[in-house]
Amino acid sequence: MMHDFAGADSDADPATQHRTTDVDRLDGIDESFVFDFEALDEPDDEGQRWSTWLSVEPLCRGPEPRPDWVVTSQAAVDTELGILKTGKEAEVFLVERGVPGGESVVMAAKRYKSREHTSFHRSGAYTEGWSTKRSRDARAVKAKSSFGREVASGQWANSEWTALKRFWEAGVPVPYPVQIDGTEILMEFISVDGEPAPRLAQTRPAADLLEHWFEQLRSAMGALARDGVAHGDLSPYNILAAGERLVIIDLPQAVDLAGNVQGTDFLMRDCTNVCTWFRRKGLAVDEHELFGELLAQAF
Repeated sequence: MMHDFAGADSDADPATQHRTTDVDRLDGIDESFVFDFEALDEPDDEGQRWSTWLSVEPLCRGPEPRPDWVVTSQAAVDTELGILKTGKEAEVFLVERGVPGGESVVMAAKRYKSREHTSFHRSGAYTEGWSTKRSRDARAVKAKSSFGREVASGQWANSEWTALKRFWEAGVPVPYPVQIDGTEILMEFISVDGEPAPRLAQTRPAADLLEHWFEQLRSAMGALARDGVAHGDLSPYNILAAGERLVIIDLPQAVDLAGNVQGTDFLMRDCTNVCTWFRRKGLAVDEHELFGELLAQAF
């Protein structure tokens, strides 16, 4: 049986009629709910992935206010640029996060190893007081099984992430922590004219810059002490010289001065490592004087 609908154009294309109906339905809708979008192709390069910014939990993103250079667009793509540093416990890669044709930034991606992860030097002293929520995890870590090494790598990554956020908010010169995703930490890439900043041990500063740098480190170590912690492994090899600015890196072993019975020993070692290097460069500094100054700020 055929029905004749009043006003219907029997010659009209049904698809056109449907589209017209959809447009008509937009009448009366708040314009704030209407937006333009562009469909993007999946990254086809093996060294690319969609930005993981929105796929991690909010607490896994860096502290606010965030620097202007942090790219948070869902359309951003992460591109591997190569390896920056390799070590027994972790490797650091360069990753560019950018929107095609738009904003972009190069970051350092520190990735802790899992199954092939090896124990940190004297890690038992550093991790005194650490605990895991599940007894199975704790037993696996103690036994150093494959699963236990995976758990341990996650603990070290989380420890560094927590330290980076805590110290950034305390005003300590550390790379800005962008996000953590499993055992990967994305952070600020410390550079000089686009090139990786050299380690302090690689520099030969003039006398005035040497004194300026030491005052920066004294201030940074003081900020750590007032926050109740010591770096635990501070040396000219994990301090970057970005022009006149020094930046402290490698923080997973940060030691609680009150909660770790060896906390003050680690602090003294930090003071000795720092002062020995500056003294060799010609600056008259004393580790015992620095140690006493930091203790006074800590307790």
